Amino acid sequence: MATIKDVARLAGVSYTTVSHVLNQTRPVSSDARERVLAAVKELDYVPSALARSLRSKVTGSIGLIIPNNTNPYFSELARGIEDHCYGAGYSVILCNSDDDPDKQRDYLQVLQTKHCDGLIIATLNQADLNPAGKLDIPTVLLDRAPKELDIDLVSTDNAVGGSLAARHLLDLRRCHVACIAGPDGLELSDERVRGFRQTLEQGGLSLADRDLLHADFSGIGGYQAAMQLLQGRPAHQRPDAIFCCNDMMAIGVLRAAGELQIEVPGALSVVGFDDIELAQFVHPPLTTVAQNTRKLGNLTAQFLLERIADPSLPARRETVAPQLQLRGSTAPRVNPT
Repeated sequence: MATIKDVARLAGVSYTTVSHVLNQTRPVSSDARERVLAAVKELDYVPSALARSLRSKVTGSIGLIIPNNTNPYFSELARGIEDHCYGAGYSVILCNSDDDPDKQRDYLQVLQTKHCDGLIIATLNQADLNPAGKLDIPTVLLDRAPKELDIDLVSTDNAVGGSLAARHLLDLRRCHVACIAGPDGLELSDERVRGFRQTLEQGGLSLADRDLLHADFSGIGGYQAAMQLLQGRPAHQRPDAIFCCNDMMAIGVLRAAGELQIEVPGALSVVGFDDIELAQFVHPPLTTVAQNTRKLGNLTAQFLLERIADPSLPARRETVAPQLQLRGSTAPRVNPT
C-alpha cells in the first residue's frame, strides 16, 4: 500500500507539499499540484482517514449502543438511525451491550477512544457518567433514561401505549386480562404496565398479581410466561386476553396458545407492543401498539447531529405518540355476557 512519502518521491516534492495539496491547507503551484495528483492516481494512494481525523478533530463516525441486536425492534431502530446518519455523511459503529452494564461501559470507553463525534445510547447507567453527571461526548439517549439526567432523549409515550392496549381489550368485552411485562424494574416496561392497569381499572377490571408476570423481552420468555398463565388452569380460570410489553413475547404467547390448542383470537386475544415487521407475518397477524421506529430513529439521529454542531443547545426531550395497529390476534370475546 502506497504511503504519502511514496507519492512525494514520485511527484518530486516534499511529503508536506503532498499533504497541503490533499488537504488544501496551503496554496501550492499548479505544476506541483498536477504532479502530486498524477502520482496519487498512479499509486492508487488512499489518504489515512485516521490522520485526517486527528488533524480536524472530526471523524465522521457515530457510536450506537443498543441492548440486544437480536430484538427486531432495535434492529429496525438501528437501520433508521444508520440511514439518516449515512445521508448526512456519517458512519455508524454499532455495539450490542446485552443489557450488561460492564460490557456497555467497555464499549463507551472504546467509542470515546476512537474519537467518535457523538453517541446514541438505548440505555444508560449512572456509573457511565463523569462526576458532573454527563458524558464527555455529544450524546442522545433513546428509549430509556433516568429522569434526573439533563441530556437529550427521544422516547415513546409508553404509558399511553399501555392504555391503548387496555382500551382495545375493554372494547372487545374481555373480562379476564393478564399482562406479560418486561424485566422487573425496567422503567419503560413499568410505564406500559401502569398505563395498562389504570385504564383497565377505569373500565371496571383489575389486573390480579398472579396475572402479571415478568419476562426478558424474548420469544422464549413470552412462551414460558404464557405457559404459566394458561397451562393447568381450567378454561373458566384462564385469561381471555394477554397484553405483552413487546412483540417478541407476544409471538411466544401465540406459540404457547397453539401448543395448548387455545384458539386465538376467539378464546384468547393477544396484544403486543412495538409493531416489528415480523408482527404482520405470524399467524394470526399480531395486533400491537405500534412505535414509529422510522420517526424515532430519524429524530434521534437529527438530535445528535444538531448536538454535534452546537454542543451548547439546551437538553431536549421528545416523546413520540404510539398508535394501535389492529390485526387478527384480537377479536370480541366469544359469547360475552
